[in-house]
Amino acid sequence: MKLIGKTALVTGSSKGIGAALAIGLAREGADVAVNYHGDKAGAQAVADSIKEMGRDAIVIQADISDVDAIYDMFRTVKDRFGRLDVLINNAGITGWTDLFEITREKWDHVINTNMRGTFFCSLEAARMMRENAGGSIVNISTNCAALGVKNLVAYASSKGGIHAMTKQLAVELAPYHIRVNTFAPGPVNVKRNLADDPNYRDTWGDMVPMKRTADAEEMIGPAVFLATEDSSFMTGQLFYVDGGWSIQGKIPEEYMDTAMKKNV
Repeated sequence: MKLIGKTALVTGSSKGIGAALAIGLAREGADVAVNYHGDKAGAQAVADSIKEMGRDAIVIQADISDVDAIYDMFRTVKDRFGRLDVLINNAGITGWTDLFEITREKWDHVINTNMRGTFFCSLEAARMMRENAGGSIVNISTNCAALGVKNLVAYASSKGGIHAMTKQLAVELAPYHIRVNTFAPGPVNVKRNLADDPNYRDTWGDMVPMKRTADAEEMIGPAVFLATEDSSFMTGQLFYVDGGWSIQGKIPEEYMDTAMKKNV
């Protein structure tokens, strides 16, 4: 196990990719802070799974669009564990909307959650990590920041900002032995996506060169790689975990419209 004696915080880890990553880090030996916004039961289930492995876990409610809530969350992590070695910035919202129907409120909510939240979580993590002589910050992005897609302008913009932020933080935090990297999943079989389209696997699988969508557990390997010394000389980097989707760039137009209508 590569994370024995380490502590990790995974934002938005009550379900989906975040839940898979929290459990995946625990399998490598990490104690984990499980953050959630609204799904307390899901977060507790993740924490229970981690404890069953013999690792420690704590559940922390925090809306990362609220900077004061971020400060409180990191104080809780420090009080419980005394250190932080890995931060996974996973929490985010999509903010589906027609381009001409987007409101100032929706734009701000998406940007504040995805981009501002990621920045202030990273900053607070870095304050703790420099006390430990280093650490790893891993941002979870999206292919939508690489390819133009319908109805997700705020989402794609926020994630594109995270790509630039990754490079900036990598440079500024390198003297403290804190590495910052980002990876972007492609179409993943999580409940949110399957609720938008029961045929999600087929709809998106046809768009992907590997002819399938991913399971959330397939994101664990990239996250563990970036969190551990396996990537010790790697910082400021972005890569895609998407079955080749970002290379080919096909978009299911009907799905984009249907998902927007369900999520307005």
